[in-house]
Amino acid sequence: MLAAVDEHTKVIFLCSPNNPTGNDLEAEAVKRVLDTFKGITVIDEAYVDFADRPSYLTLLEDYPHLIVLQTFSKAWGMASVRLGMAFADPAIIRYFNTVKYPYNINLLTQRFVFEALDQADRTRQWVAMLLAERSVLAQGLGRLPLIKTVYPSDANFVLVKVDNPNAVYTYLVDKGIVVRNRHTVSLCEGCLRITVGTSEENKQLLDALAAYA
Repeated sequence: MLAAVDEHTKVIFLCSPNNPTGNDLEAEAVKRVLDTFKGITVIDEAYVDFADRPSYLTLLEDYPHLIVLQTFSKAWGMASVRLGMAFADPAIIRYFNTVKYPYNINLLTQRFVFEALDQADRTRQWVAMLLAERSVLAQGLGRLPLIKTVYPSDANFVLVKVDNPNAVYTYLVDKGIVVRNRHTVSLCEGCLRITVGTSEENKQLLDALAAYA
């Protein structure tokens, strides 16, 4: 990535953990970008609650050109409120304030989010359950002949490679199971993205894939 930077490059976007691959960027690689590139670096941490590392919010004081994005859509399960956050140096936030809507978060959203924050322990328990199920799901997928590769994940989903993703996707839909077909995404040819569910949901998926002929 740094090799592609030239005098015209103003912003670098990093997604960590990444979607749809699920992998988390190595901290040293991220710091190398921040130390080398003097433009704005934006890190999307939508899935950070599922990663085995602290947020890059801890780097904001050392890197005033860093912007960290987070959301209530993933671990908090509140995609419908459409609420995300940008954390950055006060100088950058002042620029944001000149272009954002004056009342960009409505009162109902504020109340809903505050209620959720008061029950943060419930979210932590939910994340812990998902992490345990992610491990079980990945191991189960790895035992299926249908699955050629199970990619390591630091998110709430697992990316797998199969020989005929379109056929497998259609087969699962017919079984009432919806996954994400990422076959047309560059570098993800042959891949399906599977969201981690409950123990019962994951078993239903594994049983369906085991029965695929």
